[in-house]
Amino acid sequence: MKCTRCKAPAEVKLRAHNSAFCRPCFLFFFQRRVARAVDHEKMFDGSSRILVAVSGGKDSLALWDVLTNEGYQTVGFHLALGIGGYSQRSRERCESFAASRGLELSVHALADEGLGIPDIVSATRRPACSACGTIKRHYFDAAALELGCDVIATGHNLDDEAARLLGNVLHWQTEYLARQKPVMQPRHEKFVRKVKPLYLTSEFETATYAFMKRIDYVVEECPNAIGASQLDYKAVLDRLESTSPGTKVGFVRDFVARGSRAFEAPAAERADGGGTCGGCGMPAFGTLCSFCSLRAEVDRKLALRSMAAPPAGPE
Repeated sequence: MKCTRCKAPAEVKLRAHNSAFCRPCFLFFFQRRVARAVDHEKMFDGSSRILVAVSGGKDSLALWDVLTNEGYQTVGFHLALGIGGYSQRSRERCESFAASRGLELSVHALADEGLGIPDIVSATRRPACSACGTIKRHYFDAAALELGCDVIATGHNLDDEAARLLGNVLHWQTEYLARQKPVMQPRHEKFVRKVKPLYLTSEFETATYAFMKRIDYVVEECPNAIGASQLDYKAVLDRLESTSPGTKVGFVRDFVARGSRAFEAPAAERADGGGTCGGCGMPAFGTLCSFCSLRAEVDRKLALRSMAAPPAGPE
């Protein structure tokens, strides 16, 4: 098997692209693919200051590596979720990556506020992924504002986007379909643009890039992801991809190009109104934003538990 680009012996085969590459040519292909997505979708330019949300996994660290190599102004932001050893290892990978490259990294630990994901799930009985999503959106927005960034870049890859799209179509989640785009424009002056430069780049490709660049990342899945529907959707799409290479990229690319427009009007109708959260001062559609509502629920239920607990007996 020879490299499609230079005819040297190939090390990796990409069936979806009907191509094979040696190591240097694959790295060139990967970086160019991300750069083209950025340019085609007008995600940001050389004047932008980009907040890269890094989890410690391969996708976000590979993205940060590419954007740095492309010469963009970046600052990493890691939200430590308080999920035991998993969160500790994730934080260590982010700090090690940033230190080895001399990059700016800001870390916020939820445990310092008594808001670790396990604590929230225990107090509210909400699904972990739902609570986590609410918390991440809040802290990403707040960090971008505090750190003077005008764009938030996340490491959502093609497999993530295809699985999410399949789930939204199966359940006809029209509001979510309207927001499934590689670029989300801000709807308030305190929000910034959110972008997904890896939306057409597969998980296999990011794993290969991370391996070739010797990026040390957390391999394990988040413990809370076990049993999530997203994993089932990924498995279905993997089977389709194995028999028809290019299914995932065609599914996502064509939806973004043609399908998403059908859902834009309903989304606009829901986007009006909004004020300021009485808790954190960020934009909100009620007296409290989703994050502060969640936090109030946690505080309330923990207080009730404390009141219901029997008093400690004499020693």
